[in-house]
Amino acid sequence: MTPDELADRLEAAADNLGDAIARRVQHTAELGRGMIRANATGRPGPNVITGRYRSSWETVTRSIPYGAECTIGTNQPQGRRLEFGFYDMTDSLGRHYYQPPFPHVGPAVPRMETMLKAQVLAAAQEVLG
Repeated sequence: MTPDELADRLEAAADNLGDAIARRVQHTAELGRGMIRANATGRPGPNVITGRYRSSWETVTRSIPYGAECTIGTNQPQGRRLEFGFYDMTDSLGRHYYQPPFPHVGPAVPRMETMLKAQVLAAAQEVLG
């Protein structure tokens, strides 16, 4: 391969890298949401009563130059209390709580990080392949 051919190949890869990474980030976000939902299905996470909290988890993926970013979250007010607990605290109505944490997001983060690293590597191999 000549230097000019290598330059053309790298330029083509750079043009396609953002889209490849965006697809991989979206995929990782969806899998991460699934992990969080699975962790929020009974102990050690929160118990499921109606399923509304579990189904409230959403992903939002945005393209940025040469990549993407994603947010995984819930709009339900009990999310922080369930994840981190509400122990020996008083709420705005004066009620005292001893609610232990039921982590469901934290345990999913290391697996999502590992998966995202593998997905970014696969995106680079895809555009260079």
